[in-house]
Amino acid sequence: MKQNNVTQILHWDESILSALREDIPWEDVSANSVVPAGVRGKAELLCKQDGVIAGLPVFERVFALLDPAAEVVFFAEEGSRVQKGQKLGEVTAEMRVLLSGERTALNFLGRMSGIATYTRSVADLLAGSSTKLLDTRKTTPGLRIFEKYAVRMGGGNNHRFNLSDGVLLKDNHIGAAGGVRKAIEGARAYAPFVRKIEIEVETLEQLREALDAGADIVMLDNMSGETLEQAVKLAKGRAETEISGNVTRENVQKYVKLGVDYISSGALTHSAPILDLSLKNLHPIE
Repeated sequence: MKQNNVTQILHWDESILSALREDIPWEDVSANSVVPAGVRGKAELLCKQDGVIAGLPVFERVFALLDPAAEVVFFAEEGSRVQKGQKLGEVTAEMRVLLSGERTALNFLGRMSGIATYTRSVADLLAGSSTKLLDTRKTTPGLRIFEKYAVRMGGGNNHRFNLSDGVLLKDNHIGAAGGVRKAIEGARAYAPFVRKIEIEVETLEQLREALDAGADIVMLDNMSGETLEQAVKLAKGRAETEISGNVTRENVQKYVKLGVDYISSGALTHSAPILDLSLKNLHPIE
């Protein structure tokens, strides 16, 4: 596990317990009917696809919450590339716990690893540039803490975590305020002075107004072609630039050459397929 993510685990238990309660409302009828209580066992965590592994601490925590005596040994580093057929770890715990916690643990690990894998494939396309890859708030409700963590494990960066995290004025904020300048002035007057003001613009006219009003970051939303190039040139030296809107692995490279500061992509979290993993070879131990 990367050292700077150790404290993250302290905030995961509530969501993990919610997932376990969803899957085990009062008992696991299947496991309890075939395995006596107290019998311990061991199973292997296997990788069925090439990818980037993320969520090993969450996987481990699932079993620890069900069995404080559970032991997990990993043979892969968090955030590392893994290969099909690779043995990633071993889990030792009560047999009933291994059976009952398997799906929840794999759901977290597969989802997070899928996001990390997709993010790494996009981040690799930005290698060598000064452009930073950002995620968005387009996350699964209740799972944002896991999904944004997975983005970091894949080599991406987190945009604001929630609405309390920073000022981002989008089209509806502009409409509610009565214009770009009014929105920026309102945010500047209300938000703490240490907060940057970012605003979404869709036209060169809006961009000029935002720059004149002193925006710190301009999000160039769904601009294309010549308009986008002009926008980056206009903002250069006056505000940081972020490109957003339908950015995917297939088209991200065309934006890098423009020299923008940030590229944000909702696809990192809302379109990443899971990484196929399994818990196999379960057997009792003495």
